[in-house]
Amino acid sequence: MERDRHIKGFTLLEALVALVVLSVGMLGIAALYVDSVSRGRTALDRTKAVVLAADMADRIRANSIAGAAYGGAAADNDCADVLAAGNKLCSPAEMAAHDLMLWQATVADPRVGLPGGQGTVVHDPASTPDTYIITISWTEVGEPDPLTYILRIQT
Repeated sequence: MERDRHIKGFTLLEALVALVVLSVGMLGIAALYVDSVSRGRTALDRTKAVVLAADMADRIRANSIAGAAYGGAAADNDCADVLAAGNKLCSPAEMAAHDLMLWQATVADPRVGLPGGQGTVVHDPASTPDTYIITISWTEVGEPDPLTYILRIQT
């Protein structure tokens, strides 16, 4: 009988303390995972904003004759494919309005653009060379105000 008193091993209290320490560690790992997923989504949205702004900058550079038309109103002028039946050959200003309409639709589409996305282009006619300010705003989960990306280009 005396031999049983000297048996070494875990007591119930030691096992419970180990379980509490392990649980706190697992909660910390779960919080870190949630934070990394959130930051990954934010990084993806910022990358999309940069790509969308660069897309509009390329459209402006490709149709630099249109000038101030990129700062005007967007319009569906059926300029997307001049080879398709029913589409017309558009002037540079009509193409600019059509480009703006397609681009704004892409920015606002949550599947390919940004959540709550809005895009604007402002042309500064007083500058030489022509200067355009491309602005993209979107809503971000957990942010009280919309996030904004601004790209200034000169042609």
